Amino acid sequence: MKNTLFVLLDGAEDHPHPLLGGRKPIDAADMPFLRSRATHRLKTTGRGYTHLFLNEFFTGHPPDMPRAALEAMGLGMDMSGPRRTAYRLSPAVIADGMVRWEYRTTEQTERLVPTVESHMDIVDPYDPQIRFFIGGRAVLTMDCDDIPDLPSPPRDAPYVEVPGDLGRLVSAVADDLDGTTDYPWGCGRLGPQHPPVRGIGKLTAISDSPTSLGICASLGFDIELIDDLDERFPAAREALKKGDVFLHVDEVDEYSHQKDPFKKKAVLEHADRMMGEHFSDVDNIIYFVDHGTSCVTGEHILMDVPLWTTIDTGLPDGSMVPLDRVVELLLENRI
Repeated sequence: MKNTLFVLLDGAEDHPHPLLGGRKPIDAADMPFLRSRATHRLKTTGRGYTHLFLNEFFTGHPPDMPRAALEAMGLGMDMSGPRRTAYRLSPAVIADGMVRWEYRTTEQTERLVPTVESHMDIVDPYDPQIRFFIGGRAVLTMDCDDIPDLPSPPRDAPYVEVPGDLGRLVSAVADDLDGTTDYPWGCGRLGPQHPPVRGIGKLTAISDSPTSLGICASLGFDIELIDDLDERFPAAREALKKGDVFLHVDEVDEYSHQKDPFKKKAVLEHADRMMGEHFSDVDNIIYFVDHGTSCVTGEHILMDVPLWTTIDTGLPDGSMVPLDRVVELLLENRI
């Protein structure tokens, strides 16, 4: 099969972990498909967040739109009108003058989502629309003039008061849940987007993350929001019959934030088995990593990141490829 499969192992780079004998999860993981098929080993420069990396990866430029606006596009939310503003909401605990980000998925979702919904009347005058996704995260869109500059995850930060009625909503949820709330960041409106780099034609993006889907939607690509990891692989296989595919394995990053090296190792191994099951006959595969995420600290790591591929570019192993040149270089050399 000659179309190209882009596979993002989100946050797969890491620190060496003492519970894995001083190895990184990706080095400890048994991944025979990746190691036998993606034999050309290059690297590129990571970025602090997935949307920063992906926008430059696919367009050659950093994004001009804030993360919340891109995620609203990925979720198909209303962003029409000059005052329509998007707010990314992430679970956090506000205590002792700090915002401490939370990654307890099932427990916080069961408590947080209904509590936020119960206080949505506070922002009713702004025609709100809210969509929840992984672990109690959400995107909220409103007709509102407030575009605050607020701390962003994953690093804990001094608390900054959220202005206006959105701040009242945040505080009301925190009062009900002993400090736990959905805290906004990445706020803003739609803006211009750069065109895709040369060589990309029809592409389908498959992910559980509105971040990556929003980048792809802003470029005019087809998107499929699929929560279940196992269901993404056959969907990607089907889409690969019609054009190139971007397949996002977001769970790798999620387990890193939970500081669980064993779950991170296990999901890398599971994704490798699924790759072998569904893509053994695919000639053009590009594995890439957007940033490191530490299972030691739970935070993102700014670092050079792996770029493994079946495509022979003629460059020696270990070569550094500028991020804004990765896709164009690989597509020029695919078979």
